[in-house]
Amino acid sequence: MSQTIARSTVFLDEMGVGVQWKLRNPPVGEEAAVEYDVAEEPVAVVAEAPPAPVPAPVPVAVSAPTPAPAPAPVVAPVPTPAPSFNPEPPAEEVEFAAADEDSTAWFDEAPVPARAEPVGDAAIAAMDWPALKTAVSTCTRCALCDTRRNAVNGRGAADASWFAIAAAPSRLDEKENQVIAGEAGQLLDNMLKAISLKPEADVYVTSLVKCRPSGPDGADRAPSGEELLACRPFLERELALTGATMAMTFGQHAAKGLMMGPATRGQVMRYGAAQLPVVATYHPDDLLRKPEDKAKAWGDLCLAKAARD
Repeated sequence: MSQTIARSTVFLDEMGVGVQWKLRNPPVGEEAAVEYDVAEEPVAVVAEAPPAPVPAPVPVAVSAPTPAPAPAPVVAPVPTPAPSFNPEPPAEEVEFAAADEDSTAWFDEAPVPARAEPVGDAAIAAMDWPALKTAVSTCTRCALCDTRRNAVNGRGAADASWFAIAAAPSRLDEKENQVIAGEAGQLLDNMLKAISLKPEADVYVTSLVKCRPSGPDGADRAPSGEELLACRPFLERELALTGATMAMTFGQHAAKGLMMGPATRGQVMRYGAAQLPVVATYHPDDLLRKPEDKAKAWGDLCLAKAARD
């Protein structure tokens, strides 16, 4: 057998198809298949060639399908708020709202309101009680009007025969809007009652300066000469309206401020053209701090009672 046939035989065996041999002139009627030895010279009938192997499909690069675009998010309509009753702010207010809220520089740009024209001495001298109290409350006769919390009017009977005078309102007086307020006021009433006076009916309590003087640290201080002179027409009018015939000053600043100079305890002083008798004594605040001075104050009260009688 040639080398080529041998290779073909092996190939056919591997494919499961062996070589089939048939006789050239098979006997008539013989149906049985007779096998012959390969050594004889039969005519080789080659079986039909097997179908050519189908080549494996070449993978075709298929591009991934383009993902469908995600649907756009549905934005719920924002309800339109009902129109406000207030009109739109002007552009100036909008700009101001956008500015730094902590900034206060714009305060310095605001114009300072002009101080009202002070009332004159002649006008004060012609006032009745309501006009006088209004003039005191709105007074601009000195610089204390720029720092006061409020001006403090006098209190007591409008026709009092006694005058009780302090130097100026204290912090508490300014807060309470009352001359000699708090415990000091209660002590003053007791001192007046001790010499048989009725505080509500017999005494008018006032101060030389109607606004509280304060120092740089905010503490109470004595009134200055300028402040005393600015308020003096109010005191003169109070004296005229009440018709008082006796006066007592409470505290050294009240005595010196009224007399506009030296003042002495333990003697009767005279004030003004009418030569009003004046007796000086301790301020009730001083007596609360130093109760041992109450005996001296009692002597001053008795001197004033005798001078009045």
